[in-house]
Amino acid sequence: MSTGTIASSTAWPDSLTPDLLRLVDMPTPYLVTDLDTVAARYRAFTAAMPWATAFYAMKCNPAPEILRTLAAEGSSFEVASLGELRALQALGVDPATVLYSNPIKPPAHIAKAAGTGLWRFAFDSPGELAKISMRAPGAAVYVRLLVDDSTSVFPLAGKFGADVEDAYDLMLLARRLGLRPYGVAFHVGSQCESTGAWRSAVRTAGELMARLRPEGIELEMLNLGGGFPARYLAAEPSIEQIGEVIGSELDVLPYRPGLIAAGTGRHLVAESSVLAATVIGRETRGAENWLYLEVGAHHGLAESGQAPGGWDYPTLTSLEDHAEVPRLPFILSGPTCDSSDTFAYGVELPATVTVGDVLYFGSAGAYTLPYATSFNGFPPPTPIFVGTVPPARH
Repeated sequence: MSTGTIASSTAWPDSLTPDLLRLVDMPTPYLVTDLDTVAARYRAFTAAMPWATAFYAMKCNPAPEILRTLAAEGSSFEVASLGELRALQALGVDPATVLYSNPIKPPAHIAKAAGTGLWRFAFDSPGELAKISMRAPGAAVYVRLLVDDSTSVFPLAGKFGADVEDAYDLMLLARRLGLRPYGVAFHVGSQCESTGAWRSAVRTAGELMARLRPEGIELEMLNLGGGFPARYLAAEPSIEQIGEVIGSELDVLPYRPGLIAAGTGRHLVAESSVLAATVIGRETRGAENWLYLEVGAHHGLAESGQAPGGWDYPTLTSLEDHAEVPRLPFILSGPTCDSSDTFAYGVELPATVTVGDVLYFGSAGAYTLPYATSFNGFPPPTPIFVGTVPPARH
């Protein structure tokens, strides 16, 4: 959060405006989520890409209420661990419909996931293929490509991904090991800010498809990965713009796989939530104004310190004259005695904000509570849900 701003109204659900949040009869900190916004985001996503099947990346926010909402809308799911798969099973989701998209998995997780009926596994290395062939013989596998993710807020290259040449060799190896060469996947980086990233990545996937076809391998799935952005404060491309670019690239592939999968997390849930935290201290240190909050990097705002250059959550206060009073730049820090808990710089807020006032962080539904801890004995925000919570599917 490198610069301070007043939130644009488009970043806040209509049911969670500051005027309404002031009426919440709940001690802070809390994270309030509008499930109707989650459902609306899903519908807009699928409308922008009608040729794709959405797979919610549940690592982004695994709240059962959100999972049920998306399942009721028709979403599929992707997991990164056996624990996530178990959570879906508890809600009645059929493992056979789930993608296991973590390229490196514990061997026991592979075997137990296969035992539930899950049959599609990501990989990007010979070692992972060996594990899958031993623990899930005959499984379908999809290779993760290395693509350009330089236009994303959170680049992911380096830890995972194979280039086209290596991916070609790996798919042939998969077939020799008795596995089913099923698909190709990529990830353009979290919160991608350029439609060109998807254009380039789909073309790279097309290169692999063309290389494999003479070998008798026609891929059944193209997984577009994640990275679809939510609205914070930057000029992110709309999902309609992204869908138009991807759709045009699908038309020039060597052939179109039967399943076009779109892994999405942040785009569906970020804008559905607002995090509320009370100011517990205001100090002047040198020429700098500091606000200390009951929530910080260890209790839900970890992404503020992870993003290069900071992370711009739309931010408002509980002051009724928030928009009218003079403003000052503030440094925001959490409640712990850890210096790394200082998570935002230069945030412009009313000059009158003080102890007891509440700060509201918009677009806070993604990667907040999953990262939250009770470090130093301070509790994470309490989750609150508004809107309709569908029942579990049993």
